Amino acid sequence: MTSIAMWSGPRNLSTALMYSFGNRADFAVVDEPFYAHYLAQTGLDHPMRAAVLSSQSQSAEAVIQSLTQPKPQHFYQKHMCQHMLPSVPRDWMHGVQNVFLIRHPARVIASFGAKYEGFGLADIGFSQQLELFDMLRNEGQTPLVIDSADIRDAPETMLTRLCTALGLPFDKAMLGWPAGGHPEDGVWAAHWYNAVHASTGFAGPEGPLPKLQTAADQKLLSEALPVYEALAQFRLTA
Repeated sequence: MTSIAMWSGPRNLSTALMYSFGNRADFAVVDEPFYAHYLAQTGLDHPMRAAVLSSQSQSAEAVIQSLTQPKPQHFYQKHMCQHMLPSVPRDWMHGVQNVFLIRHPARVIASFGAKYEGFGLADIGFSQQLELFDMLRNEGQTPLVIDSADIRDAPETMLTRLCTALGLPFDKAMLGWPAGGHPEDGVWAAHWYNAVHASTGFAGPEGPLPKLQTAADQKLLSEALPVYEALAQFRLTA
C-alpha cells in the first residue's frame, strides 16, 4: 500500500486535497499528526491550543510509529512543514512518497492573516518546506511538487498527473466530497476549516494576487517569495 506524505504550510489548499484523497474508497487519511507535539514544544498560543494538545499524542516518536505501521489501505498524511521541529526525527520520511504542496505566499499571507495575528515566516512553513525538500533531494529522493493554483485551474488534469506520478490510478471520486468535513478532521477544524466545510469540491481558478497592505506583510512576502519560486521550478505541469 502507498503512503503519501503531503507537505505544505497553512492556507495552501491542504485540507481540500486531504478531502479529495479521503473521498477515495481505497484511502485512509490523517490530519496534521504532529500538531500537538509542535504546540507542546514551542508553547505557541494557537487557537484551540488546549483542545489540540489533548486530542493527539505529544510524542513525536509515538506519532511516527502510528504513521509507519502497516495499513490495510493507501494512506494520505496531511503535514504542516512548520510542525517538523528539530525534535522530530526525519528517517521515517524515506518510507513514504513525499509531495510538496505550494501556494503563492501573497495568497498564504492574506488568508492566514484573516485567522491569526502577529505571525512571521516560521509560522507559515516556507523555509521549513524548502529545508525538507532539499534534505530529501540531497539524500537521493525525487520528491514531487504541485501548486495549489494549478489544481484549482484544472482539478482533474492535475490530480490525474499527480496520481500517475505516484503510481496510482486516478479516481473521479477525488473531484468532490460531502459538505461538512471529514471524520478524520483535527479538533482545530472548528476554527480553521469553515470555508472548506461548506465546499463539495475544489474552488475555481483564483483571481489576481491580493495586495498586502502592511509593511510587515510586504517584508514577509519578500522573504517567502524566493522559497516559493525555488520550489515552483519543480512543480508538476499539465
